[in-house]
Amino acid sequence: MDPLFVRSQLCLVTIFFALVLFLLSAPVSACTIFAVTPGASEDAAMYLGHTNDGVGTDWRNIDDISVTSIPAADHPAGAKRPVLFDPDSGSDAAGNKDGDASGWILGSIDQVPHTYGYYTASYGMMNEHQLLSAECTDYARIQLDAEEGRRIFYSSELSNVALERCRTAREAIELTGALIETYGYYGTGETLIFADPEEAWVIEMCCSPSGTGGLWVAERIPDGEVFVAGNEFRIRTVREGDPDMLYAHDLFAIAEDYGLWSPSDGAFDWLEVTSYGEYSHPYYSLMRVWSIQNRLAPSLNLNPYVQDSYTDALPFTVAPDRKVNLTTALSLFRDHYEGTAFDLTGGIAAGPFGNPYRSLGPADAHTDFQNETFIEVRAGANPRPVSAIFCSYSYVAEARSGLPDPVGGVLWFGPAIAYETVYAPIYAGSENLSRSYTSGTRTVYDPDAAYWTFDFVTNWAMLRYDAMIEDIRSKQAELEAESIERVRQTDAEATALIAKGDEAAARRLLTNVTVARGDEIIEEWQDLSRMLIVKYANGLITDPGTGAVDEPGYPGWWYQAAGYQYGPRVYDLENLRATEGLNYTGRSVWVRENASFEEILELISLSLPQSQVCGAAGPSGEV
Repeated sequence: MDPLFVRSQLCLVTIFFALVLFLLSAPVSACTIFAVTPGASEDAAMYLGHTNDGVGTDWRNIDDISVTSIPAADHPAGAKRPVLFDPDSGSDAAGNKDGDASGWILGSIDQVPHTYGYYTASYGMMNEHQLLSAECTDYARIQLDAEEGRRIFYSSELSNVALERCRTAREAIELTGALIETYGYYGTGETLIFADPEEAWVIEMCCSPSGTGGLWVAERIPDGEVFVAGNEFRIRTVREGDPDMLYAHDLFAIAEDYGLWSPSDGAFDWLEVTSYGEYSHPYYSLMRVWSIQNRLAPSLNLNPYVQDSYTDALPFTVAPDRKVNLTTALSLFRDHYEGTAFDLTGGIAAGPFGNPYRSLGPADAHTDFQNETFIEVRAGANPRPVSAIFCSYSYVAEARSGLPDPVGGVLWFGPAIAYETVYAPIYAGSENLSRSYTSGTRTVYDPDAAYWTFDFVTNWAMLRYDAMIEDIRSKQAELEAESIERVRQTDAEATALIAKGDEAAARRLLTNVTVARGDEIIEEWQDLSRMLIVKYANGLITDPGTGAVDEPGYPGWWYQAAGYQYGPRVYDLENLRATEGLNYTGRSVWVRENASFEEILELISLSLPQSQVCGAAGPSGEV
């Protein structure tokens, strides 16, 4: 590590102090997920994406900002697999435990003779056999605490156990359902996607009103389609006898016994029976679903406006207008609704430089705002973007049927906020990871931790976002294009080694590429950080190469809104400030040295307001 770089960043640690305080006290704020099936992708790959939008300690009892690699293992007969408590199981509030559940281990299940290696963080991500997983939290009517002997599983450990034991998506669905019914489910409602190189399934789950077991339903994602979810159940009608749908054996009986549903109500609508809909405020979830669906399938002309949380206007899946390639898949989480009516880079809240991120306040809490009889209309709300400022990490996992498992599975992992991250390739067959991706905590600023490397750039960029994001995008595109090419070359080399019977050499190659590319990306992003500090320090724009300095100031609409025209531009400042209706024009006027204030006022009042000056852009980009 370059000591000059370390010192330059340590000088800026104070910038983060308020942010860190926020992070330590902020709630979990949930996630966005997608699945692109092979028939919807350009190269017949399966893509699964997840943003881990939250803050806090997860089931590992560490901050949720790093990757953990669990190696494959053999286990003796009679061994038990402990099931760990997840404190993130309560959404805004920390998850709780009932009864005698006082330790981190809630219980155990019988261990199997062999478990597969996999990558995990807050939730399981990918195993050595190209089984992929992604998660989002949902608002369920019934949310119970963990309790030993009655409710020991939450989605985090369910995803981990599935990756330990399963090779296919359907196996993972069946195992997850059996674990819920046998050992009980606690916490928030949850959605998990499981995908292998051939097919993808969605399973949604919540607590049972009986206090034991749990309710769940699963649906296969049709090949050629894309599925998107964001903190609201997406499965609707539960269809008995449909081979593309699975569900708890007692789902209908429990719902009827506890008054959640009756056959006289008609079809069993999973969302309506088990949930009140969205968290926080209207469009908290549905706007994200609409945005990704609309970007991939604009020909559908999907309307972003809906009647309520139970709308059926947004389909379960969409077929993309153009098949999705890896570059597009990596871009899906980079979304602040740019170019739409909800564009967070415009308006007064974005400030003079188009900052898309908002500081969270009490009205933004990720809690329920509706129930059986009432809807809370909060004091205000910001659109909840796909790329959220509270993102811990995101990833796009890739599975490819035409390649051996160690080669075909690639976890493209991006630390911190999705829009400004760079996705680094992590092979399923790698036996090690870059240390930067496995370390770090929110309470200690560490420039070598991947999370802080990227989080620093996002926060620095908020000083002058519209300019810095161009530098960020350029470097981001360069690094990801290089990684994609590196992976394609490595695929061929490793596949050839496996074909020759030398899988050990192939794994060494995959490990070297995974570690080296992770290290390179961190070093390149630290270089970018250094450049951005120099280029944009002190409200100036300095060319690091030539030393030329520009003083760009603010856009005209911001001068107008800020009352710049009432600043000390005349000596009779008191009368100037008492004059109503002055506009910022962007122009100077020349007057006689002894001109009266009235004479000056007549000249400056005759000037056009800045909004009418040719080329003057407003806060949303209007001229």
